[in-house]
Amino acid sequence: MAYASISNWTTTEWNDELEAIARDKFLPLIMSVGASRVAMIRTGELSFSVVTEYTDEATANAAQSKIAEIRAQAADELPMSMSATAAGSVFAQS
Repeated sequence: MAYASISNWTTTEWNDELEAIARDKFLPLIMSVGASRVAMIRTGELSFSVVTEYTDEATANAAQSKIAEIRAQAADELPMSMSATAAGSVFAQS
């Protein structure tokens, strides 16, 4: 059964350069630790969510130490902080 995590972030600024860093650097890093799909979704003027999907819970669990490192790196390098995170089994999808 597929498994997903959602992290919610706030930032102090938003521009094309920050979007490019997220797309070109951090998205590939997340994919490289076992994610099958990643979506970065702008949810407000200075907020966004990252939805990361894995093939199963075991794959997600195996990736969590690396995901924590990636999140810490993003918060250190960019003007943003994570405000919440949640994860669970995907029970319906199309």
